[in-house]
Order: sequence, then C-alpha cells, then structure tokens
Amino acid sequence: MFSDIQANKIVQFHDTCVASPGWAKSTAPQFAEGVWKYIELNHRFNSLLWDEEDKARRKDVSDGEIAANKRAIDGYNQKRQNAIERIDELLLQRLVDVKFADAARQNSETPGSMIDRLSILSLKIFHMRLQTERTDVDQDHIETCQQKLGVLNEQRTDLKKCLNALLAETEKGRAYFKIYRQYKMYNDPALNPYLYKNK
Repeated sequence: MFSDIQANKIVQFHDTCVASPGWAKSTAPQFAEGVWKYIELNHRFNSLLWDEEDKARRKDVSDGEIAANKRAIDGYNQKRQNAIERIDELLLQRLVDVKFADAARQNSETPGSMIDRLSILSLKIFHMRLQTERTDVDQDHIETCQQKLGVLNEQRTDLKKCLNALLAETEKGRAYFKIYRQYKMYNDPALNPYLYKNK
C-alpha cells in the first residue's frame, strides 16, 4: 500500500534535488500527479523558502528588498503547508478499506509532516556539509559543523524509521492519523487584523 513512499526513496529524492544547484527554480516537475507530485512540491517550496530565509537576514540591502523576501517567505510557507496537507489527504484515501483496531493508537504527527521534516533535514545536511568543506574558516568552525552534521544525520535516520513504522502500522490498522489544518492566520486578509482593520 505504501511501498512507493518508503523513507529511503524519499530521502534519496530529496538529496538528489538539493545536489542540483538551482533545481527548485529551474527544473521542471518530475511528477504530474499522485502523492509524489506533492512530495516534490513540498520539497521545492522548502528549498525556495531556505533561499529566501537566507536573503532576509542581509544587512547590506534596502528595507524594500527584505520586505519582498518576507512576503515570498509567507507565500512559500503557505504553499509548503498546502502540499503537506495534500500528501496526507492522498495517503488517507489509500486507507479507506483498512479496519482499525479498537486499541489503535493515534499518531500526533502525520506522514506529510514527517516528510516535510525530512525535506528540511536534507537542506540542513546539504548546507552543513558545505560548511565543513570551507577553506576560509578556522578548524574550530569545521569541527563544530562536522559535529552538527553528525547530529543532523542521526536525526534523519531516526525520523526515517519513525515514518516507515507509522506507515506500516497504519496499513495494519494499529495506528492512525488525522489531518489538522494549519490555518495560517497571518496570510489571510480576513483573519489578520493588520490587513482587515483599514478596510
């Protein structure tokens, strides 16, 4: 039921994308439909978010450029969240015929959220590895980043196990998850008081 979305396949896809410079802006989508379409979209928006977050910390550009970065961050973050929810919706559709045990446990985190975290970890690992390869920093910087890289890799290994376990348990009706919508109030002109109060 979930053999196409095992954690190793997802991580390999994430890493392959991130290793290609500028892929998020310039590479055509690989998947046109199904859950992989939204796994790819989620990773694309996380990659675009990463770049905008870096740019938003600049001190040598105008406030207008930083404001543009922040608006882009809000937009990508909403699209990233939409992709997470769509992943979960499509996975739940696969479970319609599963009979869940009375003692089935509810998992507080959805597979879509875990896949999103794997995407972010791939970006962290890639960029932390780059820090370990710099030639313009001292050895302390290199060693600190090597230590952090080890922690990030351990974290990703653990998360892969957790995702695979959750998928296996849901297939057998031993665990389940729900979609809780992440209503981003700051993006909604009807809910953000700074956007609606002057109308």
